[in-house]
Amino acid sequence: MDRKTTRRDFLIGRLPAALPTNGVPSAKAGATGASRPASLVHVSRPAMAGEFQIFLNAGQYPHGVQTALEALELLEPLERQMSVFRADSLIQQINQQAAFGPVEVEDRLFGLLELADHVYHLTEGAFDLTATPLWEVWGFAQRRPRIPTEAELAEARARVGWQYVRLDPSKRTIEFTRPGLQLNLGSIGKGYAVDRCAEILRQAGIDDWVIHGGQSSVLAHGQRRDMSPGTGWPVGVRHPLRPDRRLGQLLLKDRALGTSGSGVQFFCSGGRRWAHIIDPRTGQPGEGVLSVTVLAPTAAEADALATGLFLLGVEKTRLVCQQRPDLAALFVLPSRRPGGIEVVSIGISEPIWQPQ
Repeated sequence: MDRKTTRRDFLIGRLPAALPTNGVPSAKAGATGASRPASLVHVSRPAMAGEFQIFLNAGQYPHGVQTALEALELLEPLERQMSVFRADSLIQQINQQAAFGPVEVEDRLFGLLELADHVYHLTEGAFDLTATPLWEVWGFAQRRPRIPTEAELAEARARVGWQYVRLDPSKRTIEFTRPGLQLNLGSIGKGYAVDRCAEILRQAGIDDWVIHGGQSSVLAHGQRRDMSPGTGWPVGVRHPLRPDRRLGQLLLKDRALGTSGSGVQFFCSGGRRWAHIIDPRTGQPGEGVLSVTVLAPTAAEADALATGLFLLGVEKTRLVCQQRPDLAALFVLPSRRPGGIEVVSIGISEPIWQPQ
């Protein structure tokens, strides 16, 4: 059922997360506890530098597979709208024109920018759609990471700052108050695409499904049939330092999951470990966290918060989750033991989190 796209390169600004989910693992049946093969069907499509998949209970909806395919068809027009690699994309039109005056934005894309503004303030500026110059100056865009000079870093920082982005909800316009800014939706775009695909399933009356985009962005609704009633869908969480191992699984129901991590994309220099997730407030890589998994109402918000909360750290994330009880997070931190880890759960408890 795979359907190829003609272009797989998509958003820069966020490399594949170091703590990706593993799709939908096999699980035990509820009442008896006896394991049996999962009765699932899935459709997939390569897009946005990854693969999007939709899982359904086999035989539950006669129109399920066709609707899932139609949902995945949406990925191509979304890429045309959001990709920084397409000169005629809406995001590139904004980048080229917004420093010269207000630019009118399509309603749904403007809503996404409003969400980015909300997460920017919620995370004290740790999530910032203008931060790509920092990622580039540290060499991660070219896959040749290095420590930049002070002059290079200063030049990059001069082109970063969501505080210089002005949104006008009444006119649906965006304007840059500082020249040189560039928006990049790499840290929120996959989650947004997952949410848009989910809308098509809901509109068709399909209530039980899970969608993932590149494994780092997941949205689940309803129930996997061979799980206990009310459980939802089991989603595996990988060990950030050992990709062949799982830390455990989360039971996801009517909720989204996003991950960010530094377990894969990093380099070592001067006795320090430098990660690819750069703090837009300082221009420096985030430290002290290996990965964070965020649960949120939508996949776009989970995506954005995974980046922002990675940089905020555990204690400030506790405060964020107090403000927003619908949010939760699972941090993986390095421990004092070489190669060891510590898992910190904020707002996630058993049986939702099942460690291995």
